[in-house]
Order: sequence, then structure tokens, then C-alpha cells
Amino acid sequence: MAIPVVDSDEYVQRLRGAHRPGADKMLAFYEHRLGVIGTDPRLLLMLWDDHLVHRGDGVFETMKWIDGKLYQLEPHLRRMKHSARAIHLAPPVPDDKLREIILETAAAAGTGDGMVRVLLGRGPGGFGIDVMECPTPSLYVAAYRFKPKPEEAYEQGTTAFRTTIPAKQSYLATIKSIDYLPNMLMKREAMEKGYDFPICFDEYGFLAEGAVENICLVDRAGTIVVPEFDNCLPGTTLRRALELIDPEHPIAHRKIREDELYDARELIVVGTTADAVSIVRYNDRPIHDVRPGPVAKRMRELLRADLQENGIPLPRG
Repeated sequence: MAIPVVDSDEYVQRLRGAHRPGADKMLAFYEHRLGVIGTDPRLLLMLWDDHLVHRGDGVFETMKWIDGKLYQLEPHLRRMKHSARAIHLAPPVPDDKLREIILETAAAAGTGDGMVRVLLGRGPGGFGIDVMECPTPSLYVAAYRFKPKPEEAYEQGTTAFRTTIPAKQSYLATIKSIDYLPNMLMKREAMEKGYDFPICFDEYGFLAEGAVENICLVDRAGTIVVPEFDNCLPGTTLRRALELIDPEHPIAHRKIREDELYDARELIVVGTTADAVSIVRYNDRPIHDVRPGPVAKRMRELLRADLQENGIPLPRG
């Protein structure tokens, strides 16, 4: 039987009636071409010929807001600008307008807590690889529900393992591009094997990162040891956590081999959604006393206080 060919009205009607997985999580969204904020998740769409979609030609950032305060907006925008420059891309709006769009889209969600995703792409124009197909970069901003980790994860600790997926090549690892296929494979492997977090290593055997988080450790001397940001993404949350805890603990940035994880006093996952959480078992072997450590707890405490003190209040309607 032939597939129906319909006019635009019927196409939109069918679109609005189509099943939309995750619709209950989507709260508000903005697309630069339209210049308005929408709230119907059935209309949360991207153009098929945007090189962001079919070529992975774009970058992104994710932020959270808690109690109506958006956290780490400026560090995220600085990293996005770095990532965009690395692939010869620039937003279609000036910096102050981009900030305004992000804050207003988050505010339109109408919730005290949430997440906001900013995607900057090469733009629509064709299905090739020539950037000249795309006259104008694309910009999408989506606000959605925030699902925090359960308190049990912080009270009891989490598990991790060495994933079979290698770290990205260094020139890609430091760019927050939308090409997260390796990250997705890492997360899938963790779920299949029953671990909370995967951890990847580079071709030389040095610690890189988790699927969407940074990893650091506390050595036997009490020093917080952080991988050099040349084989992993420079995490905004990790950087801020280190700034906040620096007066209280010595910090070292250097290469880390896997055997150091087993000898660590603490192994810590740091990221936007989790803040800081302890890994108490790695590759099924205990880390120290198999209990969440004081440094991880202190990092989380400092980050949560910093959000309340320095988070940017969302605009009121």
C-alpha cells in the first residue's frame, strides 16, 4: 500500500499526535530560526539536514538550576566558546543574547529545579560534509527535568570499572562536541555489567574520564590528584570544586596510572548532575575502607553552598 502524501496541515496534525517518548521530561525549548520559546514537547524538533544532526558537526553544554538558580553559566559558556572555536564555529547571536536565551528558556520551564541543554550546530542546508552548505549556524536550547542521584549513592558510595572503550583521541577529548558515541557505549557497558560508572584510559594507559564525568583521587598522603586535561574534557564542576577546596587540601595535576586507583584513599566522580560522589569499589576491588570519603563529601558540600551563593537567579515572568 502506498505511503500517503499529505499537505502541511495534516503533516503537523500527525506530528502532534505521534507518540513522543520522554515527553514528560521536556519543559521548554528555543530554536534560533523561530526566535520563540515553545512548551509542547511534540514540537521539540531539529532540522534533518542540520549538520549537527547527520554529521555530528556541533558542540553543546549542559547546566542545572536548583531552587531557581542556574549554576556555572559563565564557565560553561567559556568552554562552549573554546569548543566552537576548535571546530571553526560561532554562535548566531552575541554572548549577552545567548545568556538571555538560556536564562529565559530555563525560566519558562516553570520549575524550581531543572537542566538546560545548549546545542550549537553548523546549521541546515544539505546532507553533505561541505560547511558551505550551511549559511547560518543553528542554536537550540532545551530545558528539561532534573533527576538527582539518590542520597543512597552519597551515603553508601558507588561502583566503577575499567571500560573496554578507549578514551577519545586527545584533540577530540578536549572538545565538548555532540559526538558522544564512545560515551554512550561506555554507559551501555556499565549498565550491562552492573556498575554505576565506567572509567576509560588513553592509549598510554593513563586515566582519562568517565562517560560524562571527571574522575580524580585522593592519594595516601591526602593530596587530591587530578588527571591533566589533555586526554579528557576539562570539567567545569571539577574545576570549581578544586577552586573551592584548594585552601583545605593540596592538589596535584599529573598523569595517573590504573594501579594508583587501587591504592587511593578516595576515588571521586565529579560532574554537573552528581556534584561529587565516592567510588567505593573499582573493578570489584575495595577502595580504602569501602566507605564514602571526607574529601568527596566536602566537595559536594562546597559545590551546593556555592550554587546557593553564586547561582544566577532565573528571571521571573
